[in-house]
Parts: sequence; structure tokens; C-alpha cells
Amino acid sequence: MDVLYFAWVRERIGVPREQVETAATTVMELVEELRQREERYEAAFADLSALRVALDQDLSDFDSALDGVREVAFFPPMTGG
Repeated sequence: MDVLYFAWVRERIGVPREQVETAATTVMELVEELRQREERYEAAFADLSALRVALDQDLSDFDSALDGVREVAFFPPMTGG
């Protein structure tokens, strides 16, 4: 699956996107797998309250299922202006 990182998440991880092979069935399980990779992922996902997630470009929750999902995006909350 394609995983995209935006704003400070991208800065902490060091790449804008990557292909991830995962056994995760939910977004939270994917986050836990990513946290186990390296310290930079642990830092990026340390405070989930400061993150939002989209699955195939639809805003989702961390307990959402990944079945059939092609793209996961992590980004900070957005504000309008």
C-alpha cells in the first residue's frame, strides 16, 4: 500500500511517501508497525491526537479497517482561513 506523509510528519520521517507491505488490518495496527521500524517513525507517531488520517483520500479514524485500501495519508489537522 502507498503511505503518504505531509507537513511535519514528512519532515520527521524524511520521505514524502513509501510503499509499505503490512499485515495490519487497521490504521492503528499500521501505526504500531511503523513505530517499530525506527526512532524517526516513533517520533512522528508519538502524539496521535496531533494527527489525522485519510484512506483513499477520505478522512478516517485510526480504528478504520485497511481492507481494500490502496493509499493511507497521515497529516496534521487543517484549519480554514
